[in-house]
Amino acid sequence: MSYKQTAAEVLKYVGGNENVSHLEHCSTRLRFSLNDNSKANVDQLKKIPGVMAVKMNAQCQVVIGNEVVEVYDEVKKLLVTNEGATNANSQHKPKQKQKIGSVILDFVVGIFQPLVPAIAGGGILKSLLLLLSVMGVMDPAGQTYQILNMIGDAPLYFLPLLVAVTTANKLKVNSLVALSAVGALVLPNMAAMIGEGAQLFSFNIENIAYTYQVFPAILTILFYAQVEKLFTKISPKPIRIFFVPMISLLITVPIALLVLGPIGFTFGQGLSAVILAIFDKVGWIAVALLATVLPLMVATGMHKAMVPYAVTTMSELGKEILYLPASLAHNLAESGACFAVAIRTKDKVLKSTAISAGISALFGITEPALYGVTIQNKKVLSSVMIGSFVGGTFIGIAGLQAFVLVGPGLASLSMFISEELPNNIINAIIGLVISFGVAFVAAFLLGKDKSADKKVAEDQQDQVTKNHSKLESEFKSPLVGKMVNLSDVNDEVFSSKVMGDGIAIIPSKGELYAPTDGKIEMIFETNHALGLTTDQGAQILFHVGLNTVQLAGKYFEPQVKVGDEVKTGDLLLKFDLEKIKEEFDPVTIAVVTSKENYTVKVADIKQVEPKDTLMYISALGY
Repeated sequence: MSYKQTAAEVLKYVGGNENVSHLEHCSTRLRFSLNDNSKANVDQLKKIPGVMAVKMNAQCQVVIGNEVVEVYDEVKKLLVTNEGATNANSQHKPKQKQKIGSVILDFVVGIFQPLVPAIAGGGILKSLLLLLSVMGVMDPAGQTYQILNMIGDAPLYFLPLLVAVTTANKLKVNSLVALSAVGALVLPNMAAMIGEGAQLFSFNIENIAYTYQVFPAILTILFYAQVEKLFTKISPKPIRIFFVPMISLLITVPIALLVLGPIGFTFGQGLSAVILAIFDKVGWIAVALLATVLPLMVATGMHKAMVPYAVTTMSELGKEILYLPASLAHNLAESGACFAVAIRTKDKVLKSTAISAGISALFGITEPALYGVTIQNKKVLSSVMIGSFVGGTFIGIAGLQAFVLVGPGLASLSMFISEELPNNIINAIIGLVISFGVAFVAAFLLGKDKSADKKVAEDQQDQVTKNHSKLESEFKSPLVGKMVNLSDVNDEVFSSKVMGDGIAIIPSKGELYAPTDGKIEMIFETNHALGLTTDQGAQILFHVGLNTVQLAGKYFEPQVKVGDEVKTGDLLLKFDLEKIKEEFDPVTIAVVTSKENYTVKVADIKQVEPKDTLMYISALGY
């Protein structure tokens, strides 16, 4: 990969310098906050050498893999050269209206994601010191050990200050003043005074130790941001440089001590109590189930919603018993499946990808494995989920506990070392071996050779050209409306084609028709989705609107029932399009879910109606 060339092309197809309002990266992805998401050319981004996948939601996420830092550095250089123009254009660009859920998730991830490296670095240092202590290499009573241990503890101890900075950066307010506001809560003299019983304006201050806390800092900076913006507007310009920070601190810190701090502290304590109560009730089942669905969560980016929980639990309890143990099972299952594919396949490109992705997953980074290997083959995905479930079941029953917030893998096994639980690290190793081994065996026995699949598809294409009517079934338009690229749909499960390939239509009429002859196999209880098996055996899922499951059947009237035989053009479903559009995105999806047995060719048509042929569905093996 040429990092400069990849960076230039990525920047070009996200809309250029003027379209980028913010750029950051995680372990495998470039994360762009764009002024206008519609300017991002997802199809072209996916074709760039080195780009593994593209995810569009609140951010434009370009999955690079292990070389993300190098590409990020090159993109950053290109952005810096035009930063002034970028900022100027951004200020005059109206912001896109986003759904409240996307805004909240983007805000939460923006706060917590940057914290992980510092917390992970300090945590691994402490766990390695403990390992050296157990091995007798270092004396835990010695000053060297104690100083190094305090260094490792610093990120969690000063977590409120780190959160103050990340929250201020996300809200685009003065990060140093924000840091000072939260810093007042953790001052040693302040803590001592509050501990002895203190009053402010005749109101009692609740005795709370704010070190290691997350939510008091977030609430404080949310409030501070509003105060700063208000007084920046009304303050005389000659005195603004000192007046705004002074008034902001004078108002924010007392409100934090009296109101916001206690609320945030209580919320954090309550969250930890709820999680522990749930774990006490369901225990190992929760770990096993979470490990099983993690491949789908990571593929769609939903796993990021677990980071705030993990950070909070680690700061409150000093350990985490659900997400990180489940991640150990999933990460090693991804690695095992990739190595099985590498051994089995004759495709040199796939073999190279599988080996590289397997090594990354072995060390805790699974996205290269997911996008490069796993979701490309349904049986490999199933193998990963089997390995995750079996390994997660053992890990859950063993009650594995993690003591460092970092991606579990071979290099970070010290995160499971505990003086109080000497068997904890042994259980982690056993869980690692089980997850890797089960997924490896399952993928080796079930997985298909992609090169063989490719050859079959090429042979099939030749046959289709010779005898179109015999080898392909036509898929007419199920709706009247405008067809859009499935990859552009604002739902990661469909746009990533995890469910299968197909079409997406923005309807202009609330009627869904049978696109081909077949049998109704399933109607979802909320009537917004149904399944059809064609006469050729292909399984097709229709999904009307995004998140319309929340309507609980309102505005939908099925015209068929399960078991009905239907002909092309038969009316399947009526729905109140205008009512749905008031609350949800009405885009309607039709995907071939039996993708391991069928290939799909999509026509290039924009305005469609039931007489138009939108897809050709061909069975593999012809």
